[in-house]
Amino acid sequence: MLDMRPVGYVIGLLVAVLGATMALPLAMDVFDGNGQWPVFAVAMFLSCLTGGLLAIACANGTGQGLNLQQTFLLTTLLWLTLPVFGALPFWLGAPEARFVDAFFEAMSGLTTTGSTVLSGLDDMPRGILLWRGLMQWFGGIGIIVVAMVFLPILKVGGMQIFRTESFDTLGKILPRAAEIAWRISVIYFGLTALCMVSYLLAGMGPFDALVHALTTLATGGFSNYDGSFATFQGPAEYVAAIFMILASLPFVRYVQLLAGTAKPFFRDSQIRDYLLLIFGLVLTITVYRLQVNGDHLESSVREALFNATSIISGTGYSSADYQLWGNFPIVLFFLIGLIGGCAGSTSCSVKIFRYQLLFASIRAQVQKIHSPHGIFTPRYEGRSVSEDVISSVMAFFMLFMVSLAVLSVLLALTGLDLVTSISGAATALANVGPGLGPEIGPAGNFAGLNDTAKWLLIAGMLIGRLELMSVYVLFTLNFWRR
Repeated sequence: MLDMRPVGYVIGLLVAVLGATMALPLAMDVFDGNGQWPVFAVAMFLSCLTGGLLAIACANGTGQGLNLQQTFLLTTLLWLTLPVFGALPFWLGAPEARFVDAFFEAMSGLTTTGSTVLSGLDDMPRGILLWRGLMQWFGGIGIIVVAMVFLPILKVGGMQIFRTESFDTLGKILPRAAEIAWRISVIYFGLTALCMVSYLLAGMGPFDALVHALTTLATGGFSNYDGSFATFQGPAEYVAAIFMILASLPFVRYVQLLAGTAKPFFRDSQIRDYLLLIFGLVLTITVYRLQVNGDHLESSVREALFNATSIISGTGYSSADYQLWGNFPIVLFFLIGLIGGCAGSTSCSVKIFRYQLLFASIRAQVQKIHSPHGIFTPRYEGRSVSEDVISSVMAFFMLFMVSLAVLSVLLALTGLDLVTSISGAATALANVGPGLGPEIGPAGNFAGLNDTAKWLLIAGMLIGRLELMSVYVLFTLNFWRR
């Protein structure tokens, strides 16, 4: 029989920790004197009490660590449970959101998707705005740990290719994960502080610089304004682009850099191809805007760099309504949202390494066609790639496309138009943020969608953030027969 105590213990601890961090927005509301602090006091009490009692009740079952089945359950249940408690301030507080909207906002925050159902952000209490930023920041570092510790063990979507490099922890997950998380936390916190200082130098106020630093490093995209990043056009866009790129690179490389080993960073094919792709996108969009739209050079470069980086990294900020640039940029932005950054970063979507493995497999197959008697093996960074990794990557691509199609159809059945349905499904599964169209595009939000569509998108955000298969496996009979 499955022992749920180790799973419950970890979830309980993290729920209590999440509740404790509500003291920060509580203090902000006390400082502002807006009368909203009791909301965070109640939410903090409920979260700490529930999480603490769950951890205490399950503490006697933690001696053996986590097995594979428990690890699968933990990765999914954790991302289901934390948004429930993260939604409490939205449900009880100044937005007075219905629970579906509060849960949508919390799920979007913790999965670093960045889609929002809240409007009137310009006049929202600063405690709520800070809480949105903190949730994305916690979700960003959380997904790094999941991607580096759990997913390689679970052999999800080809992530096992990083297993030897990103720490084999099966059977001793908690102590090893804590050690890894500490190293990452130092880097993550340092980059966030540096980003905040850079925003201040670019002209942002202290509070805006803090919240946007939190959501930039998380590649989350929540902003303090309904107009997203359009409020800060100019130098701040360059700052944001730089730190969105840094957050999209593998954090294990930063750990190695701090340890005095620089070669892996500069030799990483993910990093090289990702940076080249961004350069190509910025160049293409800039040339298009100059030739077709006749736009100004500096603004074309700046807006192309910012918005292309925002979408490909899955951050989801927008500094301009790129739907007004023409059909070509619209299609291009939709496609690059399905690419994503590097594995082991805060970025989302399919990830660069899967495309690299896909093309390596295709190249090997083409070579076999030309030379039927030859032996050609897909290679990644000079190493042969095993068949199970290739199979896992292919399965991921297939599941992603099937999930995208099914979710699009389900959204259409709720009454949404074709563009909203397809782009909404894509932005949820890829955790990008804005979709396309007048309603959920870069100039809109998700508030006007019906409740059924919102629940479907919530499911899409969860499934996409956890790399699909770690969620889908829970619905198979063989998993529960273990």
